[in-house]
Order: sequence, then structure tokens, then C-alpha cells
Amino acid sequence: MKITVLGVPSSAGAYCVGVERAPAALRDAGLIEQLGAAGAHVVDAGDLTTRLWFPDRQNPFAQNLAAEVDALIELSAAAAGLLAAEQRLLVLGGSCTVAVGLCAAMARGGQRPRIVYVDRHLDLNTPRSTTEGSLSWMGMAHALALDGATPELAGLTNRTPLLQPSDLVYLGVDTTRETTEWEREQAAELELAIIDQATLCDNPRNAARDARSILTPGPFVVHLDVDVLDFLDAPIAENVNGRNSGPTITILEQALATLLQDPDCRGMSIGQLDPAHASADRTAVPRLVSALTSALASA
Repeated sequence: MKITVLGVPSSAGAYCVGVERAPAALRDAGLIEQLGAAGAHVVDAGDLTTRLWFPDRQNPFAQNLAAEVDALIELSAAAAGLLAAEQRLLVLGGSCTVAVGLCAAMARGGQRPRIVYVDRHLDLNTPRSTTEGSLSWMGMAHALALDGATPELAGLTNRTPLLQPSDLVYLGVDTTRETTEWEREQAAELELAIIDQATLCDNPRNAARDARSILTPGPFVVHLDVDVLDFLDAPIAENVNGRNSGPTITILEQALATLLQDPDCRGMSIGQLDPAHASADRTAVPRLVSALTSALASA
């Protein structure tokens, strides 16, 4: 299996600086070496442009929009030629919006974007639905071109909307605490498929198989927001809500392996890992790297 690793060290769309250090932290924890030792043919494509969050007081409800759009256009252009059958692309973010860039890369490459979105949140907010101006929890709203989405981000490619509702399946959402009323209304109206946190934790392989079976047939990608994890097991996420709920890294590994083993899977993106939080448990990032290696090596 050929695995290409591409870093997107950008926190422009995040809540603060920090997540731009994630690609380096994952490499420093031995990601490239472990993938190679597991038998993969690994190509480290390096990092794209580093972009940092700053307090955007001129656009408080869609902070650093221009920088975020630039980051995702750069990602989609770089990744479009790296998505192919019988290999995997691993995109190391950065902000959670890397998932939008990965879907845009599929569209650039002439493929219909499809995604299994592994996250505690729905990320269906828009600058008009919330006063929290981080674009990192608005990614899927823009991929679906919901009412109130910014035209610049929703129109990232000549395919608008980037995703059809049937081409998005959520896995691991905390539907009881971590969704806004707006998001729940949009999810119900669009009949979005949601496999919740409890189902993922109870039987991760079955939950992943169900997510894949619900998704429309054809090539797809996976996005992992590390805040889906139990923060007490792995204190690595930018968002620390839900500290003592969610899957452990061991549980998550089983779900990821099931998804990545699918021959139609083209790759995965990772977002919202903050190495500053990870310093509270020096084993957490190495354990995540081991889980990613195991899941990718089993493909």
C-alpha cells in the first residue's frame, strides 16, 4: 500500500493558535517511520503553507475567512492528484476544515465527493447561526452550501454544493450535548445520516460498517476530528468539551481500520489536534500514531 502524507499546518479557521503544530507533532511521534516499518510505501509530501489564527475583529463571525479559503484551495490543488485507487492519502491538519479541502480535491480530480465524518460535532453552523466565529465548526455547512454559508468557502470549487446530503455520514456525534438547535434542524431537514457516539463506542467495527453502507456507493474519504475522543483517555483536542465521554484511541482504531480497509477509501484527514494539550499526557500522540499506523497498515 502506498501512503502519501501531506501536512496542512494552518490554524486560520480554528479557535486560536495551536493546531497548526499538529503535523509536526505527529511526525515527531514517529508516524512516517512507523508506517514504513509496517510495510507501507510511504511518501512524505511535506507541508503546505503555515497559516496562523489571529483575532479577526473585522469579521468576528467568520474569522480569517480569506486565509482559510486560500488554505483549502492550496490543499485541494495539492491533493487532487494524490487520490487514487489502491493507495491512501493522509492529510494532517490543522483546522477541521481540512475535510472540506479534501472533498474539494475529489471534485477537482473528477470524482463525486463522499465522506464519513468522524466527529463529536456536526459542524453545520454558519456565520449567521452562531456568534462563535470559528470556521472549524462550520465546515460541513459550507460543503452543503447551507443558508448563511459564506459564498467564498461554499464556492470553493465549481461544484456547489460540494456535497449532497446522501454523500455525508456522521460517526461519533454527541447528539445530546454537542449540537446546536440550528444544526439539529438542518440535519433533520436534510435527513443526514448520524451514527451517534454511544453506537460508535459500543461496537466500533459495526458502526463503521454501517456508516460505509449508508454512504452512496463509490470512492470516499474519511475525516477524523480528534475531539471525538474521550479527553481523559487522550487529551489532545483543541476542543475540550465532553472530557469524559467518547471513544478511546483503542476503540477509534477499530472503526478507522474498518473504514480504511474499504477498497473505495481514498484517504483520510485529521483535524483539531493541539500539541499543547497533548503535553498533559506524553503517551497520547504516540498512541494515536500507533492506532493510525495499525489502521492504515491493515488497508
